Amino acid sequence: MKQTKKAQFTPILVAPSQVIKGEKILGESLGAIASLGKRPLIIGGEKTESLIKREIKPILEQFNLFLSKYSPDCSETSLKTLKAQVSEHKSDFIIGVGGGKALDTAKLVANQCNLPVVTIPTSGATCAAWTALSNVYTDKGGFLYDVPLSKSPDLLILDYELIKTAPNRTLIAGIGDALAKWYEASISSGHSQATLTIAAVQQGRILRDILLQKGVTGVQNPGGEEWKEVVDATVLLAGVIGGLGGANCRTVAAHAVHNGLTHLQSDYYTLHGEKVAYGILVQLRLEEMVQNNQLAISAREQLLKFYSEIGLPQSLEDLGLAKVTLSELRNCAEWICKSDSDIHRLPFRVTPEQLIAAMVSTKVKSLVK
Repeated sequence: MKQTKKAQFTPILVAPSQVIKGEKILGESLGAIASLGKRPLIIGGEKTESLIKREIKPILEQFNLFLSKYSPDCSETSLKTLKAQVSEHKSDFIIGVGGGKALDTAKLVANQCNLPVVTIPTSGATCAAWTALSNVYTDKGGFLYDVPLSKSPDLLILDYELIKTAPNRTLIAGIGDALAKWYEASISSGHSQATLTIAAVQQGRILRDILLQKGVTGVQNPGGEEWKEVVDATVLLAGVIGGLGGANCRTVAAHAVHNGLTHLQSDYYTLHGEKVAYGILVQLRLEEMVQNNQLAISAREQLLKFYSEIGLPQSLEDLGLAKVTLSELRNCAEWICKSDSDIHRLPFRVTPEQLIAAMVSTKVKSLVK
């Protein structure tokens, strides 16, 4: 009997099943949360543990709750521990509360245990609350690999009052992370004829324009209307772009640079979006150096001005890496250029030597008039 070959398909995971957003919306979301189960495991970090007990636990007091901290990172060690706790508690759904790593951990645990997941971001620092993707790190915070998930979160709750309690720096970092969507998607996928990819690239351009126009005013007025629009841009719209366009529209050189930088030791703590923002400048420098791209020169100069206004890092020194050695930088560049790196989604080849030259010259003045 002839066997029929199964059709191959790639699921399109554009958005969470449900998104609830508004002022002090957590209390009004109980019904939506309750529809997912009765025994949630709540995953958060060290910094969000008190917030979970103060803000989340009272709202969910009718549930059989189990609070757990991801530690030391969204790492294989943490995932193993949390999966054991899911089994021990007999949890029937997961709630992730916190920043990008907490939400990535919650999504990945839920995916591995085949459970529903709720994401509750506590800052505007990333679009992790939205995406069907998790990043896995070493116990010391070095990037290892990303994991495409089988579905987007079942419920995303964006409470502006909760986001407003986060340091302003987190939203500034979120702006840096979200800006990368345009600069990465446009160079990797700007010539695509695929309908959804075209839509993703153009949404990236719109996202960039919103952030350049409203970013500074937004972060200066926490809780204001423009601030809310910036939060929507960094948490929600940035996620839409990756959902529509897939991996090529999600991460290219800017995120590859971020991933490499996580393996460099520094006394100065930097956020994900801060490293990505610097990575955008590195990518633009590569376009200048390798392709002699004049638009890249203009774009970099525009971003340097914007970064100065909003407080995003423009150089290795701004990232606390003023004392990095040439040997350390070379090891970092070689790691970024390894064969499976996202940097190879660029339409040209990049060597470690070219990358080092770009990394140390992100603020160089253009000679073109």
